[in-house]
Amino acid sequence: MKLEGGCYCGAVRYVAEGEPMMKAQCHCRECQYISGGSPNMFAVMPVAGFSYTKGAPKTFTRGDIEQPVTREFCTECGTHLATLRPGLPAVILKVGTLDDPGLFGTPQLAIFTVDKQPFHHIPEGMPSFERMPQR
Repeated sequence: MKLEGGCYCGAVRYVAEGEPMMKAQCHCRECQYISGGSPNMFAVMPVAGFSYTKGAPKTFTRGDIEQPVTREFCTECGTHLATLRPGLPAVILKVGTLDDPGLFGTPQLAIFTVDKQPFHHIPEGMPSFERMPQR
């Protein structure tokens, strides 16, 4: 599978090739900040098949928490593009940044539902976890 995408203003573009390792929605409070309040829809893609093809994102990593993720975003328009998690050899892509978000299909599971808001929707029958599921 080949996914292409970028930020809202077009300053940063990427390509991600390979099969998604996970397709999910995250309800954690941090994702609510970056999504504007909704669950964060994402696809975990192999790092070997990912590259920026135009521009370069700015990164942000919190220094006040244990095992913080690194968030990558456009410096021009602020679009959050990807997340890198320590110890995970993958890129967590934000579905809204895909040129064709329909390629995402549907999420396989919902995570961090402990932080779910009353207005968040988890489809009936979708596996959901209060935190990250055990591997």
